[in-house]
Amino acid sequence: MTKIKAAVVGYGNIGRFVVEALQEAPDFEIAGVVRRSADNIPAELAQYKVTTDIESLGKVDVAILCTPTREVEKHAVELLAKGINTVDSYDIHSSIRELRRNLDKVAKEHGTVAVISAGWDPGSDSVVRALLQAAAPKGLTYTNFGPGMSMGHTVCVKSKPGVKNAISMTIPLGTGIHRRMVYVELEPGAALADVAKAVKEDPYFASDETHVIAVESVDEVKDMGHGVNMVRKGVSGRAQNQRFEFNMSINNPALTAQILVGVARASMIQEPGAYTMIEIPVIDLLPGDREELIAHLV
Repeated sequence: MTKIKAAVVGYGNIGRFVVEALQEAPDFEIAGVVRRSADNIPAELAQYKVTTDIESLGKVDVAILCTPTREVEKHAVELLAKGINTVDSYDIHSSIRELRRNLDKVAKEHGTVAVISAGWDPGSDSVVRALLQAAAPKGLTYTNFGPGMSMGHTVCVKSKPGVKNAISMTIPLGTGIHRRMVYVELEPGAALADVAKAVKEDPYFASDETHVIAVESVDEVKDMGHGVNMVRKGVSGRAQNQRFEFNMSINNPALTAQILVGVARASMIQEPGAYTMIEIPVIDLLPGDREELIAHLV
């Protein structure tokens, strides 16, 4: 079997788990890891090539982007133009359609595939929401996150001036409403009020109740666990009061990484263009013979 050659771009929380997921995948080979610096290589990457330039890795079929969300488009455009498929977990919901349009044009020009916003939300939860809406076309779906650490929100806070370290926790209040509890270690001389203002004005936080609290050590409150409770109540045909509920409790970066590996696999059999997860057959995410999967899962 010819294995899919994957490069991991970025080696933070998600990148580490992507490497582990690729190691467990029977149909993948790790081409290498792309980082800002090739110095001080972690011991667990000793068997792989670590570089700052993906072209030094030779043939790469797909690049799994584990960079901050706001860097995704820049990296994806560059890699798609090089003939490399890309997958990412871009998580700014309000900008997903624009990103899809932009990457779709680039991918089609270069005969490549981009799968965007492929974490667990947006991502696998998006697939569940679509299925629930198909089951009850009229109705409302409430997606309640947490309690747990939001990686995208945490990265956002860490980028603010005066922040040494941070974690953003999501607390569900019900009916899709959330509270953001942000814990920050401040740089010497930084004012909590200034940091709080910058955080609350950012699009990541602007629509939610947000509290910013200074702590001596973020590590003492850090927990990568997360979860979701999704409820839809609606109408099937003309039958009222159809109710569906979906729950999960997960390690946030580990699940994001596993989904990214699945869509990296799926990217290899899609036509050129950009896709979200709800546009890709679920079976394409799975390794193995299609006939056997159908026999086992249907």
